[in-house]
Amino acid sequence: MESKAFNILVINPGSTSTRVAVYRNSDCLFTKSYSHGVEELSRYPKILDQLEWRKGLVLRALGENGIALNAIHAVAARGGRLKPIPSGTYLANERMMQDSRRSLQGEHASNLACLIGKDLAAPLNIPVFVVDPVAVDELDDIARVSGIREIQRNSLSHALNMKAVARKAALQLGITYAEANLVVAHMGGGGSISAHMGGRMIDLYNSDKEGPFTAERAGGIPTLELVDMCFSGRYARDEVVKKLVGGGGITSYLGTKDATEVEGRIHDGEDGARLIFEAMAYQFAKYIGALATVLKGKVDAIVLTGGMAHSKMLVEWIIERVSFIAPILVFPGEGEMEALALGVFRVLTGEEVPRVYE
Repeated sequence: MESKAFNILVINPGSTSTRVAVYRNSDCLFTKSYSHGVEELSRYPKILDQLEWRKGLVLRALGENGIALNAIHAVAARGGRLKPIPSGTYLANERMMQDSRRSLQGEHASNLACLIGKDLAAPLNIPVFVVDPVAVDELDDIARVSGIREIQRNSLSHALNMKAVARKAALQLGITYAEANLVVAHMGGGGSISAHMGGRMIDLYNSDKEGPFTAERAGGIPTLELVDMCFSGRYARDEVVKKLVGGGGITSYLGTKDATEVEGRIHDGEDGARLIFEAMAYQFAKYIGALATVLKGKVDAIVLTGGMAHSKMLVEWIIERVSFIAPILVFPGEGEMEALALGVFRVLTGEEVPRVYE
């Protein structure tokens, strides 16, 4: 079984991109990323409306790299906003498809991954898996208390990448992941910051709801002013949600989510661009500090990751504010494609037993 070559199709739709890869066992044959601008995405009123378009991009990537669909043995799909579940690799079943279609915990492009995978895999009778989905929930009970009885804090995050880089950080520190106390900040179109202890994410901020603003998320904003906006009569519910998720953050202030463009405007002397970009770094640093208190100050390392960790300007501003807490480790980009493929490969070789989504 272990000597067989498995071709694993990896599908990872994000808020601003669609990434596709094929791995042969643990080796990457190709990876392709299609970036999506505001104008392109605005053609689709709902994220579910993007399904056929994004599926076409997956087929395009296969064709451009000379790999026939019938050469694929399994699909690794990014897990979306499913019900709260433990970390692990899950076999996609009909219940998961239903929860993905109805956006159980809110709309997000990651909900499309297993739907695309199932459409492509069904004629081939091959399995589809998700690995450490967005809905991974390992919070301590105390972290669930919000301050309002009717609202409970929950766990939605970039769990896949944060778990993967946390393991890499622990390896670099010479300890196991279960032994490491880490604060991991994922910075991209969206954002997550998590506190890791005992091999679990015991608390976190998700910029869709709380925490720092990002390229297109508002993060935690003044609540009473938000209430006033909601009841002003000027906006429908969907319009307010769009301001918070998709149209917030840097996009709201500067009309772009492109960090390279923002840096260019800063270099050209645009003070407003510098203020907003530095304010994002300021907020990430502030919430990293907050999660350091969750770990009672015993932090082995602070880990910066995600697409915006490629920005030396942003990273340096964060480091200036948090380097007194712990050493800083930077893993730019996202190791999600490899993490997805390896999770499925472990199942195909019998090293790991797939979980059942119930």
